[in-house]
Amino acid sequence: MSRAQKSRSSQNQTATNAPGIAAEQAASLAAEVDESDADTSLDLAFGEQDAPAVPIRHGAEVIRRFWEHAPAGPGVYRMIGAHHDVLYVGKAKSVRKRIASYMRPTGLTPRITRMIALTASMVFVSTATETEALLLETNLIKQLKPRFNVLMRDDKSFPYILLAGDHAAPQITKHRGARNRKGDYFGPFASVWAVNRTLNALQRAFLLRSCSDSFYANRSRPCLLYQIKRCSAPCTGEIGEAEYQELVRQARDFLSSKSQAVRESLAREMTEAADLLDFEHAARLRDRIAALSAIQGAQGINPKTVEEADVFAIAEEAGQFCVEVFFFRTYQNWGNRAYFPRADKSLALEEVLDSFVAQFYADKPPCRLILLSHEIENHLVLEEALRVSARHKIEIAVPQKGEKWDLVAQAEQNARAALGRKLSETASQSHLLATLGHAFSLPCAPRRIEVYDNSHIMGMNAVGAMIVVGADGFMKTHYRTFNIKNPELAPGDDNAMMREVLRRRFARLIKEDAAAPGTGSGAGPPGQVLEGHAAVNEAMNNEAAGDETSLPDRPDLILIDGGKGQFNAAREILTELGITGVAVAAIAKGPDRNAGRESFFVEGKEPFKLSPRDPALYFVQRLRDEAHRFAIGTHRARRKKAFTKSPLDDIPGIGPARKRALLHAFGTAKAISRAALSDFEKVPGINAATARLVYDFFHEGGR
Repeated sequence: MSRAQKSRSSQNQTATNAPGIAAEQAASLAAEVDESDADTSLDLAFGEQDAPAVPIRHGAEVIRRFWEHAPAGPGVYRMIGAHHDVLYVGKAKSVRKRIASYMRPTGLTPRITRMIALTASMVFVSTATETEALLLETNLIKQLKPRFNVLMRDDKSFPYILLAGDHAAPQITKHRGARNRKGDYFGPFASVWAVNRTLNALQRAFLLRSCSDSFYANRSRPCLLYQIKRCSAPCTGEIGEAEYQELVRQARDFLSSKSQAVRESLAREMTEAADLLDFEHAARLRDRIAALSAIQGAQGINPKTVEEADVFAIAEEAGQFCVEVFFFRTYQNWGNRAYFPRADKSLALEEVLDSFVAQFYADKPPCRLILLSHEIENHLVLEEALRVSARHKIEIAVPQKGEKWDLVAQAEQNARAALGRKLSETASQSHLLATLGHAFSLPCAPRRIEVYDNSHIMGMNAVGAMIVVGADGFMKTHYRTFNIKNPELAPGDDNAMMREVLRRRFARLIKEDAAAPGTGSGAGPPGQVLEGHAAVNEAMNNEAAGDETSLPDRPDLILIDGGKGQFNAAREILTELGITGVAVAAIAKGPDRNAGRESFFVEGKEPFKLSPRDPALYFVQRLRDEAHRFAIGTHRARRKKAFTKSPLDDIPGIGPARKRALLHAFGTAKAISRAALSDFEKVPGINAATARLVYDFFHEGGR
C-alpha cells in the first residue's frame, strides 16, 4: 500500500483511546510517533479535530506477546483497550492461530486495523469444543457489548402462548418475560396482536379456560365465555376432568406441529357422531374444525409445505443493516419483526447475519428449521450449539428454490423495505435535531436529548420522569422514573423536585464513570469536549471518537418542562456537580397554556419564543408532551398502588399468607388494628411471636 493510500485510509478511521500496554502509557505512546512511523501509523482523529497519530505497531506488539501464551485449542478471546474496555469478543477453533492472523501487517480491513491499534491486553478462555466457544462468545457479546462486534440493539422479549401445567384444569394465556411458570410455551409471536388473534381462535377450537386461578376458584356458575362457546367451564363441572384433559392434549398437539393429526382426529369424531345421528355433537366438532382452519387461513403468508421454520433475511444500504425475522408454526405465519443491528459498515452481509443469528437464540428456544438468505461460515457449529440447547436436531439451510426460497425472498423484500423506512425516518429525525440545535444556538446537533418532568397532586405520590430522544426517535428502553424521596421538600415545590431528580441522575453517571473510566460511552458529539467533572468529561471525549450512529449514554442537551425557576435549578445542580458543558433549556407554557406560545430559556440568551410554524417548536412540543405523558402515567400508577396498600404491608415478617389469614379472620385492616393480642393468637397460621409482632405494630408505636 502506498503512503498516499495509507494517508487516505487513515482519514476514515475513528477511535476512542491511544493504545498501549497500560492506561498510564497511552499518552506517551502518542508522543512517540514521528516521521519514521508514518508508514505504520493510523491517524485516529477525534471527529474533525486533528489528533496525534497512534501507531498500530504497539497494538501488534501487545497481541504478539499474548499470542505466545494463547491456547492452541478452541476457546474465546477478548481484546481489551487501554482503559479496560472490551473492544472485541471472538471465538476460534484454534485461538492461537486466530490471534496470529492479527499480527500480519497487510491484508487487514480498516475495522480490524483500528481494533488492533487500540488493543492494550487480551484475555483467553479455553473450552472443550468449538460449540462451547460459540455459546460463550454469544453470551459475552450480549453482556459486554463490545464496540467492534455486531450487536443486537433490540432485546424486547417476544410474547408466547402458555398452556399452564400447574393446575388440574390448565389455563391457556399469553405470556411475556421469564418462563418461570410450569407449563408448555409456544412461540415466539412477533406481536401481542398475533397472540390475541391466535388465542381467540384456539378458545373456539379447544374450549380451554383463559381465566386466572383465583377467578376459577370462586365461580359458582359458568361465565359468559361458556355461553358464547369459548370455554368448556371446568370451573363448575360442565365438563369432566378426563374430557378437559383430552382438550388440553389436542391443543398441545396442535401447537406442537401436529396440527394435521388433530384435524384428522376431529374429522373422524365428527363423522362418527353424524353416523350415530348425534348431530348436535357433530355440529360442535364442525365448528371446532372451522376454528382451526381460521387459524391457518387468516394469515398473510401461509406456507403449504413448511410446517415450522424461522426465516432470517438481511439487507444493507448506506452502511446500515436490517435483519427481518419471520416465524412460521403449524403452517401459519406468526408474524415478523425487523432488527437493525449495530455493525461496522465494512462487514459483509454474511458476517453480520452469522453473528446476529447466534445472538438471537441466546435466550430463545430455536426452531427445528432455520432458513437464511445468505450462507454463513459457522452454520455447522451453530447447528450443533442450538441442538445442545434445544435437545433436538436443528437444520440451518439457505434454500435455492421452491416454497422455502419464496419465504426467504419475501423476508428479504421486507428487510429492504424496513431499512428504507428506517433510513428515511432517521434522516427526518436528524434534520429535526439539527433544527433544534440551531434554534437553541448549540454548537452542533444534539445526539442525545434528555427531557425531564415532574408529576404530583399537592406533593403526594410525587415522581420525576426522564425520557430520551436520539437519532432513532424516542428511546423508550432508556426512560427512567424517580420517586421523590426527600421528606423535607415542601409539598408542590417543583424546583426542589427537579433538583433532586437531576442530582440523582448525574451523581449516578459520575459514580459509573469513576467505577469504569474510559468505556467510550459519553455524550458529546464529534469534536465537542464538555468541561466539568473529570470522569464524565473523559467519557464524553471517548464517545466523540466512537460510533456516531449509536446513542450515547450521556446527554448533550437537557430539556426541562418548566419555567425560569426549574431552569435555574437545573443549572445549579450541574454547577454543583462540576458539569458545565451540557446545554440546558427549559420550555414554559404560554398564556392560558396555549400551544405555540411557549417561552424558552437557554443559557446565554434572553427568554424567547419560536415562530408558530417553526418545525423546532413542533418537535419540542412532541418531546414535552411525551415527557408529560410518561410522568403522568407513572404518577397514576403509584397513586393507584397507594390506594390499595394495606397497613399490613408495613409489618416486617407478614407475608401474603399471613396477611390473607388475618384478613379472613377480621375482615378489614381497621378491625385488625383494634383486635386484642389474644384474638391474634387464635388465628390459624399465626403463632405467638407473630401475634405479638402485629399487636405491637398497632398498639405500641409501631406506626
